[in-house]
Amino acid sequence: MFSGIVEETAKVVKIEKDRSNVHFYLTCSFADKLKIDQSVSHNGVCLTVVEVNGENKTYKVTAVQETLDKSNLGLLNIGDEVNVERSMTMDKLLDGHMVQGHVDQTATCVDVTESDGSWYFTFQYDATKGNVTVEKGSVSVNGVSLTVVNSKEDRFSVAIIPFTYEITNFHNFKKGTVVNLEFDIIGKYIQKIMAGYLENLK
Repeated sequence: MFSGIVEETAKVVKIEKDRSNVHFYLTCSFADKLKIDQSVSHNGVCLTVVEVNGENKTYKVTAVQETLDKSNLGLLNIGDEVNVERSMTMDKLLDGHMVQGHVDQTATCVDVTESDGSWYFTFQYDATKGNVTVEKGSVSVNGVSLTVVNSKEDRFSVAIIPFTYEITNFHNFKKGTVVNLEFDIIGKYIQKIMAGYLENLK
């Protein structure tokens, strides 16, 4: 479980393909503190640490085909920045919202607007997959917990403050950038329960 409060960005230093799997080697400031089997969010995708090299502060994670199909991890190249967050502990404050690290689908950035020191990013997604956003609700974009503004059937916007812009990979986003979305888990449960209830009324 994660909070959506990104700690920093990790840099991809090596990519290895292993049949349908892909191994990613990354470096970040806390890499030497990681342990094998530890969960880390990468652009909102929960991946397990399988190797740690404390000397050069790198670590290795593996993405299976389903993860590559549902997320933007398959688009990563060496040198790319990835938003990373270690899983929450029970003594931490939940500053963001409940993020599972299970990406629902990807979206495409269709607009970036600077607004007197902050930025508005608009993302469009495939609404036929059944996911929805609501005004002032929560959504995870590349693992960042954000509040939805201007919610539409197949798109929404978020406002990004300078701190978030600098510490995450939002500063690399432009029109056409593909991002990972995880919709609010509470909203997804309510949606499923209501769908079943309405089906029973027929």
